[in-house]
Formats: sequence, structure tokens, C-alpha cells
Amino acid sequence: MLMAISVSCTSTQQFNQAIDENLALDSTMLGISVIADSLDVPWEITWGPDNWIWITEQKGFISRINPETGEKITLLDIEEEVWVRTTPGLLGMVVHPNPNKFPYVFLNYTTERDSQYFSRLVRYTYKPDTLIDPKLLLEIPASTGHNGSRLVLSGDSILFWATGDIAKKGYAQDSTGLNGKVLRLDIEGGIPDDNPIKGSYVWAWGFRNIQGLVLAPDGQLYSAEHGDAIEDEVNLVLPLHNYGWQDIEGYHDEANEIAYAKEHHTTEPLRAWTPTIAPAGLDYYASGQIPEWQNTLLLTTLKGKSLRVLKLSDDGKSIESEKVYLEKVYGRIRDLCVSPAGDVYISTSNRDWNKAMGPPKEDDDKILRIAKVKKETKTPLTENEHQVSTTARLSGEVLYQQFCESCHKADGKGVQGTFPALAGSELVNGKKDALIKVVLNGITAEESMPAFNFLGDLEISKILTYIRSQWGNKTPPVRETEVLKYR
Repeated sequence: MLMAISVSCTSTQQFNQAIDENLALDSTMLGISVIADSLDVPWEITWGPDNWIWITEQKGFISRINPETGEKITLLDIEEEVWVRTTPGLLGMVVHPNPNKFPYVFLNYTTERDSQYFSRLVRYTYKPDTLIDPKLLLEIPASTGHNGSRLVLSGDSILFWATGDIAKKGYAQDSTGLNGKVLRLDIEGGIPDDNPIKGSYVWAWGFRNIQGLVLAPDGQLYSAEHGDAIEDEVNLVLPLHNYGWQDIEGYHDEANEIAYAKEHHTTEPLRAWTPTIAPAGLDYYASGQIPEWQNTLLLTTLKGKSLRVLKLSDDGKSIESEKVYLEKVYGRIRDLCVSPAGDVYISTSNRDWNKAMGPPKEDDDKILRIAKVKKETKTPLTENEHQVSTTARLSGEVLYQQFCESCHKADGKGVQGTFPALAGSELVNGKKDALIKVVLNGITAEESMPAFNFLGDLEISKILTYIRSQWGNKTPPVRETEVLKYR
């Protein structure tokens, strides 16, 4: 393992805390300002005990950023050890809040060894402007995706780690394995004596790909999870609870799901989204600084390109309302943290593998502060309104945007090496039956495509007719009866 190196540097970009946008709530005016820019896929941002923002960058860098001056100090470079592809890389991090007694920083990253992939949980010791003495706490299988990543501390000595199912069928439901789980361990890497399963790290199971994890002040643990083609989730994570993946997606609202839930005692999410929004960072807002957001979960989204405010019930066991802000203003938003003063910091992810907004801007990626201000200096943004429409009423173009565009892109060109182009595709322009079967049944492969048979025949016919007439494709429409024939 590489030893840490210490490099101090100030951003070459001129630091500017001028208000970039204003955001108007019911009675509070917020200002949004750029704290840092020109970052390279900041995966985790967290408020450190030194009152600096600590970040991981996916290729293998740990840094501290002064939220007042924008100064960036690099603490650790493990680029040679980290295996990066699409979502694998240097991912989750948590900094111990009591550095005088426990000067520890915990990292989760993927690595490659003998043509196999692993997800590692490593503890470093913090010295001024450097990280030293890496200690491997736990290593589990990893893959090209679905690696989870998030870490949270409970008290001084307990660590929660959210792992993904690495796209392997059955892993999430195998309570003896460590993938597709929330794990609980002590800060030395051991299994706590009071874990719910004696001799096991497993706290809860049945997860696909958790991308957000937060422990509220009352001790309740919440997660944000990517669904497949449908049903992204936010869950209240309880010990010994099974959250259903891969046999249940989202709410228990289908006959087979209700039967499975009854047999296996699975737990429903607090909130689920179809179409998917790709939920990412998750934090709890306790401050009275922004009163409209008090007792809420703050959720960032990648596909949804937004900040969502989920109002919790008084007991924290349900979500009472949802508000959406900043939709498509800053692009993909991967993570966030909250300062003790009640300011919210969000990080963009426009340089990652899935460039949903097209080429990144020259100064991407950014960390932005959202803070209370006395008055606006720009025309304020407001809550984004979302009208609920049944999919049967939507056009093929809108259905494509909701279910297909995040992978295959607005121009139909896809993502090279990951998601195939639809423009000029032999499958799209060939025989209808082959295309219909792929959409209905999905593709099982390393980079899989989910089945879209949850959509009705009319919706699928609209989507296929749309893609067969766009981006230079000029082939006959697909009729609803043709979809029904192959269902």
C-alpha cells in the first residue's frame, strides 16, 4: 500500500463567494455560492472536526477544503492502488469526530488483484496535512458496479458500512454474505458483541446499491438506494430487517411481492420513485437556521439532478412530504454535508462516467454552499413543480426521457463501452420482434439492461416507435398489439 503524501495547494481558480443563485423558500431566502471548483468527481464530502470540508475524489485523492477561503490541501494519493472504471474507485469516507482520542479516517475503495476486484475498508491515522498507517479492516468482493460505498459512525466505536450486491443474483438475500447489506463493525474491524447475528457483521440485508447513508441524532439509520429500472428507495434501516431486493422492488404492491413479503417478513421503503431519480448523498437536517428544512432528510440525485427535501414525521418513521429544488441547475449532484451552523454543502458529479448533461463545464466539478441570506441579489429559484401523469398519457419522447435517456442519452449515442448507441443500431432498425423481446425481458450481462415489462404494451410501443424514428433511424412504428404478442 502506498504511504500518504502531503501536498498543500490552493486552487488555481480565483476563489469567489459571490452569490451564484438565490433560492426562495416559504419564508427564508437562501444564497448559493461556489466554494470550490475544478474537482474530479468528488464522491464523498463530509464536515470535518477541524471545520473544513473533507472530500474523496474518485481516482484516489483525499483532500481538505477550507469553506471560507477555498484553500485545498491534499492529504492522500492512492491513485495507483484504486481501481477506477465507471462507479468503482475511491468512494465513501468518514472522519472520526473525536480526533484527539481517535485520529482516524475511514475509507472505502475498490481495488484489483490477480484480475479480481475487491472493496476495501481501510482506516488511516490523521497527522497534520497527511494520512498515515493504513489498517485494512475488512475486504469483500467488488465488481464493475453496485458496490455501494457509504460509511457512518455511531458514537466513538461503531461503524456502519453500506455494501452493494455487485449485480450478483442472490447475494442481497444471502444473510451469511456481506454484499447487498448494511454491515456493523467496530473501529478495529471486529464484530461487536451486541450485533443482531452473533459472529456476523450483518445488520440488515436485501439491498441493491446503497448510495446514501445517515445516522440521525435520535440514532435512526436511513439509506438511499438505486433501484433497477423502477423503484429507487429511501429506507429506515433496522436490525435484522430484510428490504426485499431482488425479489421485491420498492413498495410491496404486486401480488407476487405481497406473497414474498408475507413469507420473508420484508420491510417496505419510506419512499420509492418511479421513474427513477438515482438517489445519492443523504443527510439529516436538524438546524433551525433553515426552519423549513428542520427534521428532514436532504437527498441529492444524479439522474434527477436535484436536491430533495423529505420531511419526516415526528417519530422519524415515515416521510410526510417531498420538495424538489435546483433541478437541472447544476447537473448531477452526488453528495452533501451540513455544517454545525446549518449551512448545506452539495457537490456536483458532472465529470463522472455518465455525462448526463453533455461535456462538463471547464470548472466542473464544484462544491456549493447553500446558506441563509438577508435578501436576494438574483431572481430567486423556487421549488420545482412536478405534475403526476399516468404513463399512458405521455408521449413516446417523454417516456424515453423518463426511462431510457439517462443511459442512452438525449442524442441516442449512449455511453461508449457501457450503454450502446440507439442511433443507427442494428437492433433498433432490424426486426421488431427481437427489439421487443429485449425491452420486455432485459439483458443479463456484466453491464445488464433491466426488463421493462412493468410498462404497459402501449407505453412500450410508444417508446420503440420514438427511438425507431429518431437520430437518423427511419423504420416503421411498433404497434401495441405487436408488444402484446411477445409479452
